[in-house]
Amino acid sequence: MKLNLSLKKIAEIMKGRLVAAAPETKITSFVTDSRVVSKGDGFIALKGCKHDARAFIPQVIEKGAAVVVAEEQGFKVPKGTDTAFILVEDPLRALQALAKYHRINSTLKVAAITGSNGKSTTKQMLRAICSTAGETVANVGNLNNQFGVPFSLLEIQPKHQYGVFELGASHPGDIAETAALAVPDVAVITNVGPSHLEFFHDLETVYKTKTEIAQHLNFGGTLVYNADDEYLARLKTDFKGKSLSFGFKPGADVQILETEKLTFTYKGQAYMFDIQLERHDKLNAAAAATAAIALGIYMDNIKQGLQSFTPMPMRMERLEKNGVHFILDCYNANPASMQNALEILGREKNTPRVAVLGDMKELGNTSKNYHRLVARQIQDNRVEFAFLAGPEMKYTYEILRTAPGITVHYAATPAEWLPALKTALKKGGTCLIKASRSMNFENILKEI
Repeated sequence: MKLNLSLKKIAEIMKGRLVAAAPETKITSFVTDSRVVSKGDGFIALKGCKHDARAFIPQVIEKGAAVVVAEEQGFKVPKGTDTAFILVEDPLRALQALAKYHRINSTLKVAAITGSNGKSTTKQMLRAICSTAGETVANVGNLNNQFGVPFSLLEIQPKHQYGVFELGASHPGDIAETAALAVPDVAVITNVGPSHLEFFHDLETVYKTKTEIAQHLNFGGTLVYNADDEYLARLKTDFKGKSLSFGFKPGADVQILETEKLTFTYKGQAYMFDIQLERHDKLNAAAAATAAIALGIYMDNIKQGLQSFTPMPMRMERLEKNGVHFILDCYNANPASMQNALEILGREKNTPRVAVLGDMKELGNTSKNYHRLVARQIQDNRVEFAFLAGPEMKYTYEILRTAPGITVHYAATPAEWLPALKTALKKGGTCLIKASRSMNFENILKEI
């Protein structure tokens, strides 16, 4: 982060009250973790549901923080310190205002990506493409919410020509909040699926939330969407701005062909890439390619970027250990990604096929039905062994325990059936390990 803004200017952007002996002092970086504050840093004292970071202000002053941004209500500036203070109504809104100012005063082209599934992979693919055409900045890891996106935007530097930012959503309105900061030149929606239904309640609300991104496109910006998605297909008539679509179905601007290697057509010309991808990743690659086209990037760069792309850890990651082929997909789990993973397992030729599955979280009242559906998907994809853990996976077990041709183990935690899993894997084969992030199922692989 290299801001080079004066305290006076930062206070103006944040609409805060500055208390400083030297208002023209320049600040280059901000942090929100008191443990990593260094001399000269700015510290933003965010206030959460359980903790108020104002409690750590004495420590950051001692560490040499140049300025502290804090909620003014109920706070008194400590005496006898050289640290400046910017007192605001809401520290998070102040952070977001600074990030938006930094973004709109930059010259790079920004692509923002959202969707129920595939947005992180699409982000990484598009980042790889953009990096072949110029300096590129992107959010690191999963910094895709109302806290992470502002810090990602603050990493923009004058050298950057492209920015690729993933926008996540757990509640209605989340995408509107972060897209308004990113002001994307290209907005990508990968799909609409049943994720976070505990808060969204239905797919129509998911659709409305994801499409909020289109409302915050930069002037002359382009919306990129999945034409195969039954909800997003509406955008062909509902969205009146500039758009490009991708998908397998005829009529998509970038149409994926049913070939072994990734191939798609654009404006009547076919483009083949020397990579083999599963169907879901072909959609992700097409989304990234379509976004790159919208950014004005040449097809040679698109080809170079996609062919150099490296999959992210724990996202359909292929590993081999003790003669067993593992598919590690523990970064997240929702009904669509679970179905996709089981279908991939079902196509594996290395048998037996073993499914090690944990709960899909945040499905609310729909959780029982979606976990019961997993039982059918396990059967349809010829899984021989199923190891299930978590309170929600009990619904899957209730159906599978009497199913013929499959050995099923269920427990509250994986530790209870781990010895049986080790025994099953002595036969080799292919093992899918998948669960929501909070289940920490990647630790199972370490125990085998």
